Amino acid sequence: MPFALYLLGVAVFAQGTSEFMLSGLLPDIARDLRVSVPAAGALGSAFAVGMVVGAPLMAGLARRWSRRGALLGFLGVFLAVHVVGAVTESFGVLLGTRVVGALANAGFLAVALVAAVHMVEPDAKGRATSTLLGGVTLACVVGVPAGAVLGQLWGWRAAFWAVALVSVPAVVAVVRSVPGGSADSARPALRGELRSLRSPRLQVTLLLGALVNAATFCTFTYLAPLVTKVTGLERGWVPVVLALFGAGAFAGVGVGGRFADRWPGVVVIGGGSALCLGWGSFALGAGTPAVALGLVFVQGALSFGVGSTLISQVLYAAPGAPTLGAGFATAAFNVGAALGPWLGGTAIGAGLGYRSPLWVSAALVALSLVAAGVAVAVAGLARRCHQGTAGRRSQASSSA
Repeated sequence: MPFALYLLGVAVFAQGTSEFMLSGLLPDIARDLRVSVPAAGALGSAFAVGMVVGAPLMAGLARRWSRRGALLGFLGVFLAVHVVGAVTESFGVLLGTRVVGALANAGFLAVALVAAVHMVEPDAKGRATSTLLGGVTLACVVGVPAGAVLGQLWGWRAAFWAVALVSVPAVVAVVRSVPGGSADSARPALRGELRSLRSPRLQVTLLLGALVNAATFCTFTYLAPLVTKVTGLERGWVPVVLALFGAGAFAGVGVGGRFADRWPGVVVIGGGSALCLGWGSFALGAGTPAVALGLVFVQGALSFGVGSTLISQVLYAAPGAPTLGAGFATAAFNVGAALGPWLGGTAIGAGLGYRSPLWVSAALVALSLVAAGVAVAVAGLARRCHQGTAGRRSQASSSA
């Protein structure tokens, strides 16, 4: 993989850290800016909404720019809003920076996915995608805990400064490694890209990505109370458990990327089946520490291995919509990231206990497998009908 691709992954690492680090900073932010903790929680919701809305919107806007110009623009805005967030005394301003930062993050990721696959051979999209998304998994392993430590040592503003600082090497990487010049004249027209988004294969892949990611974040969001109240571990184990999940995720995108290009069906169907069984097994064995700790790592690996493969398959399924396809992939996965925690929280709120998000995760992956099976069956039926029609036309033509 080109070295520049790893440096783009540094920017994705900074952006992933920014998205997830607030969970450990909210009490300090609320106290410093004189708002309630629930009000401070709106900062996370604002970022999620900005990612979902911003991904296709910013991807469409970026079509007018060169890839280097788009990446530099989005990265510059992302860096700037974190500087503003680090110095502001206004909660309203901080809330605004989260929305703008999410828009910039969504635009950067959509364009970076396209840039990444153009840095490698046409049949290596899976490896390129997994390398780029490795930044997200490292954010879970290193960035989020580091942000919490910085917040404890020097206040929550230090975490915002750190995100801005980590973004700087990516600016250098974009300047030196991504081609400049005017917008790519070979890109299809906007109408053509929109037409390509009607592809049934693309729409099914986006649906599967949203469901798998919803399953991932349904459980990940509630890992802390799960391991303390069900598994019986002390609170000091929570960072270890989160790091285990992140380490599994990092391993998953690496291994998945090596198989995603040659055997995507095996990764999605085989890995998805194992993922579904894993969530159910986790729910049944959550009361046993050894089982819980082992499955945290395994499920992290399977979740991100399957998820990153689905993102690469979106790019394969949308050759006529490279930029908008990447934007909708980003949006679909963030829809899942927003839907999963809500479903898990609803199950817990209904009195079903802290194991219930695990069962919800299993159900979401099972639903994705059913959807994939139905899509394959429908595609096969359509192909046979087309072949039959073509055969009858050929016979009629021969008779004439």
